[in-house]
Amino acid sequence: MLQRDQVIRGAMSLFFLALFGHSPAWADWRAEWERTLQVAKKEGQIAIYMCSTCSATNRYEKILEEFARDYPGIKVVTVAGSGSQLAARETAERRAEKYLADIHSGGANGAFNVLYKGKMLDPIKSTLVLPEVVDESKWYGGKHRYIDPEGKHIFAYLASVSTAQLFYNTQLVKAGEFKSYWDLINPKWKRRIVALDPSNTGLGATMQFFYYHPELGPDFIRKLFGGLDVTYSRDYRQMVDWLAQGKFALCVGCKETDKAKSQGLPIDDFDTSLWKEGASFSAGGGTLSFFNKAPHPNAARVFVNWFLSRKGQMALQTYGNPDDPPNSRRIDIPKDGVPMRNQLIAGRRYLDVTNPEWSDMTPIFQLAKEVMKGK
Repeated sequence: MLQRDQVIRGAMSLFFLALFGHSPAWADWRAEWERTLQVAKKEGQIAIYMCSTCSATNRYEKILEEFARDYPGIKVVTVAGSGSQLAARETAERRAEKYLADIHSGGANGAFNVLYKGKMLDPIKSTLVLPEVVDESKWYGGKHRYIDPEGKHIFAYLASVSTAQLFYNTQLVKAGEFKSYWDLINPKWKRRIVALDPSNTGLGATMQFFYYHPELGPDFIRKLFGGLDVTYSRDYRQMVDWLAQGKFALCVGCKETDKAKSQGLPIDDFDTSLWKEGASFSAGGGTLSFFNKAPHPNAARVFVNWFLSRKGQMALQTYGNPDDPPNSRRIDIPKDGVPMRNQLIAGRRYLDVTNPEWSDMTPIFQLAKEVMKGK
Protein backbone atom coordinates (compact mmCIF):
# COMPACT_ATOMS: atom_id res chain seq x y z
CA MET A 1 0.00 0.00 0.00
CA LEU A 2 2.81 2.37 0.94
CA GLN A 3 4.59 1.66 -2.33
CA ARG A 4 1.40 2.29 -4.32
CA ASP A 5 0.84 5.65 -2.54
CA GLN A 6 4.40 6.66 -3.35
CA VAL A 7 3.83 5.78 -7.00
CA ILE A 8 0.62 7.83 -7.05
CA ARG A 9 2.34 10.82 -5.42
CA GLY A 10 5.17 10.52 -7.92
CA ALA A 11 2.72 10.48 -10.81
CA MET A 12 0.92 13.54 -9.43
CA SER A 13 4.25 15.35 -9.08
CA LEU A 14 5.03 14.70 -12.73
CA PHE A 15 1.55 15.86 -13.70
CA PHE A 16 1.92 19.20 -11.90
CA LEU A 17 5.44 19.60 -13.18
CA ALA A 18 4.21 19.19 -16.74
CA LEU A 19 1.23 21.47 -16.16
CA PHE A 20 2.88 24.31 -14.28
CA GLY A 21 6.58 23.77 -14.84
CA HIS A 22 7.05 23.62 -11.07
CA SER A 23 6.57 21.31 -8.11
CA PRO A 24 3.08 20.59 -6.68
CA ALA A 25 3.66 23.41 -4.20
CA TRP A 26 3.16 25.75 -7.16
CA ALA A 27 -0.54 24.86 -7.12
CA ASP A 28 -0.78 26.46 -3.68
CA TRP A 29 -0.84 29.88 -5.31
CA ARG A 30 -4.55 29.39 -5.97
CA ALA A 31 -5.38 29.01 -2.31
CA GLU A 32 -3.13 31.93 -1.42
CA TRP A 33 -4.75 34.08 -4.11
CA GLU A 34 -8.26 33.24 -2.93
CA ARG A 35 -7.36 34.19 0.64
CA THR A 36 -5.89 37.46 -0.60
CA LEU A 37 -9.02 38.28 -2.62
CA GLN A 38 -11.32 37.59 0.32
CA VAL A 39 -9.41 39.89 2.65
CA ALA A 40 -8.99 42.51 -0.10
CA LYS A 41 -12.75 42.70 -0.51
CA LYS A 42 -13.09 43.33 3.21
CA GLU A 43 -10.51 46.11 3.02
CA GLY A 44 -12.65 47.52 0.23
CA GLN A 45 -10.21 49.94 -1.36
CA ILE A 46 -6.66 50.75 -2.36
CA ALA A 47 -4.76 54.04 -2.28
CA ILE A 48 -2.40 54.50 -5.24
CA TYR A 49 -0.03 57.44 -5.48
CA MET A 50 0.42 57.82 -9.22
CA CYS A 51 2.77 60.06 -11.18
CA SER A 52 0.57 62.06 -13.54
CA THR A 53 3.44 63.78 -15.33
CA CYS A 54 5.33 60.59 -16.16
CA SER A 55 4.88 60.19 -19.91
CA ALA A 56 4.01 56.49 -19.68
CA THR A 57 1.11 56.91 -17.23
CA ASN A 58 -0.21 60.42 -17.81
CA ARG A 59 -3.60 58.92 -18.78
CA TYR A 60 -3.68 56.39 -15.95
CA GLU A 61 -7.42 56.79 -15.32
CA LYS A 62 -8.42 54.31 -18.02
CA ILE A 63 -5.93 51.76 -16.74
CA LEU A 64 -7.54 51.96 -13.32
CA GLU A 65 -10.99 51.68 -14.87
CA GLU A 66 -9.90 48.34 -16.36
CA PHE A 67 -8.83 47.16 -12.91
CA ALA A 68 -12.11 48.31 -11.38
CA ARG A 69 -14.05 46.29 -13.95
CA ASP A 70 -12.15 43.15 -12.98
CA TYR A 71 -12.35 43.80 -9.24
CA PRO A 72 -15.47 45.91 -8.58
CA GLY A 73 -15.29 45.20 -4.87
CA ILE A 74 -12.08 47.20 -4.52
CA LYS A 75 -12.46 50.97 -4.75
CA VAL A 76 -9.47 52.75 -6.26
CA VAL A 77 -8.44 56.01 -4.57
CA THR A 78 -5.68 57.94 -6.33
CA VAL A 79 -3.39 60.77 -5.39
CA ALA A 80 -1.81 62.25 -8.50
CA GLY A 81 1.03 64.67 -9.03
CA SER A 82 4.52 65.07 -10.35
CA GLY A 83 7.26 62.89 -8.94
CA SER A 84 8.55 65.66 -6.68
CA GLN A 85 5.04 66.53 -5.49
CA LEU A 86 4.30 62.93 -4.58
CA ALA A 87 7.65 62.52 -2.83
CA ALA A 88 7.03 65.64 -0.73
CA ARG A 89 3.55 64.49 0.23
CA GLU A 90 4.61 60.92 1.05
CA THR A 91 7.48 62.18 3.19
CA ALA A 92 5.24 64.66 5.03
CA GLU A 93 2.63 61.99 5.72
CA ARG A 94 5.22 59.62 7.12
CA ARG A 95 6.69 62.28 9.38
CA ALA A 96 3.20 62.91 10.72
CA GLU A 97 2.78 59.13 11.19
CA LYS A 98 -0.05 59.05 8.70
CA TYR A 99 0.04 55.81 6.74
CA LEU A 100 -2.36 56.48 3.90
CA ALA A 101 -0.66 55.13 0.78
CA ASP A 102 -0.54 51.52 -0.41
CA ILE A 103 1.21 51.71 -3.78
CA HIS A 104 3.51 54.19 -5.49
CA SER A 105 3.88 54.26 -9.26
CA GLY A 106 6.37 56.70 -10.72
CA GLY A 107 9.94 57.38 -11.68
CA ALA A 108 12.85 55.24 -10.58
CA ASN A 109 14.92 58.04 -9.08
CA GLY A 110 12.22 59.34 -6.78
CA ALA A 111 11.28 55.84 -5.69
CA PHE A 112 14.90 55.05 -4.85
CA ASN A 113 16.13 58.33 -3.39
CA VAL A 114 13.02 59.16 -1.37
CA LEU A 115 11.02 56.00 -0.67
CA TYR A 116 13.73 53.36 -0.53
CA LYS A 117 16.32 55.48 1.24
CA GLY A 118 13.61 56.75 3.57
CA LYS A 119 12.80 53.15 4.53
CA MET A 120 9.16 53.55 3.52
CA LEU A 121 8.91 50.33 1.51
CA ASP A 122 8.22 46.66 2.04
CA PRO A 123 9.48 44.17 -0.57
CA ILE A 124 7.10 44.22 -3.51
CA LYS A 125 8.65 40.94 -4.59
CA SER A 126 6.83 39.16 -1.77
CA THR A 127 3.45 40.36 -3.11
CA LEU A 128 3.79 38.50 -6.43
CA VAL A 129 1.46 35.51 -6.59
CA LEU A 130 0.05 34.87 -10.06
CA PRO A 131 2.19 32.38 -12.01
CA GLU A 132 2.20 34.56 -15.14
CA VAL A 133 3.65 37.40 -13.06
CA VAL A 134 6.12 35.30 -11.08
CA ASP A 135 7.40 33.59 -14.24
CA GLU A 136 10.47 35.66 -15.10
CA SER A 137 10.76 34.16 -18.59
CA LYS A 138 7.83 36.39 -19.59
CA TRP A 139 9.92 39.50 -18.94
CA TYR A 140 12.69 41.20 -20.92
CA GLY A 141 16.05 39.55 -20.36
CA GLY A 142 14.40 36.55 -18.71
CA LYS A 143 14.22 38.22 -15.32
CA HIS A 144 12.39 40.76 -13.21
CA ARG A 145 14.18 44.07 -12.96
CA TYR A 146 14.37 45.77 -9.59
CA ILE A 147 15.94 49.20 -9.21
CA ASP A 148 17.07 48.88 -5.61
CA PRO A 149 20.33 47.10 -4.73
CA GLU A 150 18.49 44.51 -2.64
CA GLY A 151 16.54 43.50 -5.72
CA LYS A 152 13.07 43.35 -4.18
CA HIS A 153 11.59 46.78 -3.44
CA ILE A 154 11.22 48.79 -6.67
CA PHE A 155 9.86 46.83 -9.64
CA ALA A 156 10.61 48.27 -13.09
CA TYR A 157 7.78 47.38 -15.46
CA LEU A 158 8.82 49.52 -18.43
CA ALA A 159 11.65 49.32 -20.93
CA SER A 160 11.53 52.93 -22.08
CA VAL A 161 13.85 53.54 -25.00
CA SER A 162 15.43 56.95 -24.61
CA THR A 163 16.82 59.21 -27.30
CA ALA A 164 18.58 60.98 -24.42
CA GLN A 165 15.68 63.44 -24.50
CA LEU A 166 17.39 65.27 -27.35
CA PHE A 167 15.24 67.38 -29.65
CA TYR A 168 15.93 69.92 -32.38
CA ASN A 169 14.36 72.68 -34.43
CA THR A 170 14.05 71.25 -37.94
CA GLN A 171 14.54 74.68 -39.52
CA LEU A 172 17.83 75.26 -37.73
CA VAL A 173 19.38 71.80 -37.50
CA LYS A 174 20.05 69.02 -39.97
CA ALA A 175 19.70 65.73 -38.12
CA GLY A 176 22.08 63.99 -40.54
CA GLU A 177 25.07 65.97 -39.30
CA PHE A 178 24.90 64.16 -35.96
CA LYS A 179 26.50 60.73 -35.78
CA SER A 180 27.66 60.82 -32.16
CA TYR A 181 26.82 62.54 -28.89
CA TRP A 182 30.19 64.25 -29.17
CA ASP A 183 28.82 66.13 -32.17
CA LEU A 184 26.83 68.16 -29.65
CA ILE A 185 30.10 69.49 -28.26
CA ASN A 186 30.60 71.87 -31.12
CA PRO A 187 31.18 75.61 -30.65
CA LYS A 188 28.43 76.30 -33.21
CA TRP A 189 25.86 75.21 -30.62
CA LYS A 190 27.12 77.58 -27.92
CA ARG A 191 24.21 79.54 -26.42
CA ARG A 192 21.85 77.61 -28.73
CA ILE A 193 20.89 74.81 -26.31
CA VAL A 194 18.12 74.85 -23.71
CA ALA A 195 18.10 72.05 -21.14
CA LEU A 196 16.10 70.80 -18.25
CA ASP A 197 18.01 71.34 -15.02
CA PRO A 198 20.45 68.38 -15.02
CA SER A 199 20.62 68.35 -11.23
CA ASN A 200 16.92 67.42 -11.14
CA THR A 201 15.43 63.92 -11.46
CA GLY A 202 13.64 64.89 -14.67
CA LEU A 203 16.83 64.12 -16.59
CA GLY A 204 17.70 61.16 -14.38
CA ALA A 205 17.94 58.35 -16.94
CA THR A 206 19.67 60.58 -19.48
CA MET A 207 22.26 61.69 -16.92
CA GLN A 208 22.86 58.06 -15.95
CA PHE A 209 23.44 57.23 -19.60
CA PHE A 210 25.89 60.10 -20.03
CA TYR A 211 27.70 59.38 -16.77
CA TYR A 212 28.07 55.61 -17.05
CA HIS A 213 28.51 55.15 -20.78
CA PRO A 214 32.11 54.03 -21.32
CA GLU A 215 32.48 56.36 -24.33
CA LEU A 216 30.94 59.44 -22.69
CA GLY A 217 31.29 59.76 -18.92
CA PRO A 218 31.76 62.78 -16.60
CA ASP A 219 33.97 64.57 -19.12
CA PHE A 220 31.11 64.65 -21.63
CA ILE A 221 28.77 66.10 -18.99
CA ARG A 222 31.28 68.82 -18.14
CA LYS A 223 31.72 69.80 -21.78
CA LEU A 224 28.01 69.68 -22.68
CA PHE A 225 26.57 71.51 -19.68
CA GLY A 226 29.62 73.53 -18.73
CA GLY A 227 31.21 74.57 -21.99
CA LEU A 228 28.35 75.63 -24.26
CA ASP A 229 26.64 78.32 -22.17
CA VAL A 230 23.46 76.24 -21.91
CA THR A 231 20.22 77.90 -20.75
CA TYR A 232 18.44 75.93 -18.01
CA SER A 233 14.75 75.64 -17.25
CA ARG A 234 12.35 73.58 -15.17
CA ASP A 235 9.36 74.47 -17.33
CA TYR A 236 8.74 71.86 -20.04
CA ARG A 237 6.20 73.96 -21.92
CA GLN A 238 8.50 76.96 -21.97
CA MET A 239 11.34 74.88 -23.42
CA VAL A 240 9.13 73.48 -26.18
CA ASP A 241 7.89 76.98 -27.03
CA TRP A 242 11.45 78.33 -27.17
CA LEU A 243 12.56 75.44 -29.39
CA ALA A 244 9.60 75.88 -31.76
CA GLN A 245 10.15 79.62 -31.98
CA GLY A 246 13.79 79.12 -32.91
CA LYS A 247 15.12 80.84 -29.81
CA PHE A 248 17.16 77.67 -29.36
CA ALA A 249 18.25 75.07 -31.89
CA LEU A 250 18.57 72.10 -29.51
CA CYS A 251 16.73 70.96 -26.39
CA VAL A 252 17.77 68.44 -23.76
CA GLY A 253 14.73 67.29 -21.78
CA CYS A 254 11.74 68.64 -23.69
CA LYS A 255 8.40 66.85 -23.28
CA GLU A 256 5.18 66.54 -25.28
CA THR A 257 7.05 67.26 -28.48
CA ASP A 258 4.81 64.87 -30.44
CA LYS A 259 1.87 67.15 -29.71
CA ALA A 260 3.83 70.17 -30.91
CA LYS A 261 4.97 68.30 -34.00
CA SER A 262 1.39 67.26 -34.83
CA GLN A 263 0.46 70.94 -34.74
CA GLY A 264 2.96 71.63 -37.50
CA LEU A 265 5.66 73.14 -35.32
CA PRO A 266 9.28 72.59 -36.49
CA ILE A 267 10.29 70.13 -33.78
CA ASP A 268 11.64 66.59 -33.97
CA ASP A 269 13.73 64.21 -31.88
CA PHE A 270 17.02 62.55 -32.75
CA ASP A 271 17.04 58.79 -33.19
CA THR A 272 20.19 58.29 -31.15
CA SER A 273 19.94 54.49 -31.40
CA LEU A 274 21.62 55.02 -34.79
CA TRP A 275 24.44 57.08 -33.29
CA LYS A 276 27.87 55.64 -32.55
CA GLU A 277 27.26 55.25 -28.79
CA GLY A 278 23.70 54.00 -29.25
CA ALA A 279 20.71 54.77 -27.05
CA SER A 280 19.56 53.74 -23.62
CA PHE A 281 16.49 52.25 -22.09
CA SER A 282 15.22 52.63 -18.58
CA ALA A 283 12.19 52.28 -16.39
CA GLY A 284 11.25 55.84 -17.28
CA GLY A 285 8.28 56.68 -15.08
CA GLY A 286 7.43 52.99 -14.82
CA THR A 287 8.25 51.57 -11.42
CA LEU A 288 5.98 50.10 -8.78
CA SER A 289 6.61 50.13 -5.03
CA PHE A 290 4.70 48.75 -2.04
CA PHE A 291 4.56 50.87 1.13
CA ASN A 292 5.22 49.39 4.52
CA LYS A 293 2.43 49.92 7.04
CA ALA A 294 0.05 50.02 4.07
CA PRO A 295 -3.58 50.47 5.17
CA HIS A 296 -4.90 48.03 2.53
CA PRO A 297 -2.10 45.50 1.98
CA ASN A 298 -4.22 42.75 0.46
CA ALA A 299 -6.03 45.06 -1.96
CA ALA A 300 -2.61 46.40 -2.89
CA ARG A 301 -1.40 42.87 -3.54
CA VAL A 302 -4.35 42.26 -5.87
CA PHE A 303 -3.57 45.44 -7.79
CA VAL A 304 0.14 44.65 -8.11
CA ASN A 305 -0.57 41.21 -9.56
CA TRP A 306 -3.24 42.51 -11.91
CA PHE A 307 -1.12 45.42 -13.10
CA LEU A 308 1.92 43.22 -13.80
CA SER A 309 -0.19 40.57 -15.53
CA ARG A 310 -0.54 40.36 -19.30
CA LYS A 311 -3.88 42.12 -19.10
CA GLY A 312 -2.59 44.91 -16.90
CA GLN A 313 0.49 45.57 -19.00
CA MET A 314 -1.55 45.50 -22.20
CA ALA A 315 -3.83 48.12 -20.62
CA LEU A 316 -0.73 50.15 -19.79
CA GLN A 317 0.50 50.05 -23.39
CA THR A 318 -2.98 50.91 -24.70
CA TYR A 319 -4.15 53.59 -22.28
CA GLY A 320 -1.10 54.83 -20.37
CA ASN A 321 -0.24 57.38 -23.05
CA PRO A 322 -2.22 56.93 -26.29
CA ASP A 323 -0.15 59.68 -27.94
CA ASP A 324 3.12 57.86 -27.24
CA PRO A 325 2.41 54.26 -26.11
CA PRO A 326 5.05 52.94 -23.69
CA ASN A 327 6.88 49.65 -24.00
CA SER A 328 6.25 47.12 -21.24
CA ARG A 329 9.11 44.89 -20.11
CA ARG A 330 6.73 41.97 -20.64
CA ILE A 331 7.70 40.20 -23.85
CA ASP A 332 4.66 37.92 -24.10
CA ILE A 333 2.25 40.68 -25.10
CA PRO A 334 1.65 42.29 -28.52
CA LYS A 335 3.78 45.32 -29.41
CA ASP A 336 1.82 46.29 -32.52
CA GLY A 337 0.56 49.51 -30.93
CA VAL A 338 3.96 50.56 -29.58
CA PRO A 339 5.82 52.95 -31.91
CA MET A 340 9.07 51.56 -33.28
CA ARG A 341 10.99 54.35 -31.56
CA ASN A 342 9.80 53.01 -28.21
CA GLN A 343 10.67 49.40 -28.96
CA LEU A 344 14.01 47.70 -28.47
CA ILE A 345 15.12 47.00 -32.03
CA ALA A 346 17.33 43.98 -32.64
CA GLY A 347 20.82 44.84 -33.85
CA ARG A 348 20.95 48.31 -32.31
CA ARG A 349 23.05 49.31 -29.32
CA TYR A 350 21.36 50.06 -26.00
CA LEU A 351 22.57 50.68 -22.46
CA ASP A 352 20.19 49.51 -19.73
CA VAL A 353 20.43 52.25 -17.12
CA THR A 354 18.14 50.44 -14.70
CA ASN A 355 21.26 48.74 -13.35
CA PRO A 356 20.72 48.73 -9.55
CA GLU A 357 24.35 49.70 -9.04
CA TRP A 358 23.60 52.99 -10.76
CA SER A 359 20.50 53.87 -8.71
CA ASP A 360 22.21 56.37 -6.46
CA MET A 361 22.15 59.62 -8.43
CA THR A 362 24.05 61.60 -5.78
CA PRO A 363 27.44 61.69 -7.56
CA ILE A 364 25.79 62.58 -10.87
CA PHE A 365 23.68 65.40 -9.45
CA GLN A 366 26.66 66.68 -7.50
CA LEU A 367 28.68 66.84 -10.72
CA ALA A 368 25.81 68.63 -12.48
CA LYS A 369 25.62 71.25 -9.74
CA GLU A 370 29.35 71.84 -9.89
CA VAL A 371 29.23 72.20 -13.67
CA MET A 372 26.27 74.60 -13.56
CA LYS A 373 27.87 76.67 -10.83
CA GLY A 374 31.12 77.01 -12.71
CA LYS A 375 29.72 77.65 -16.18
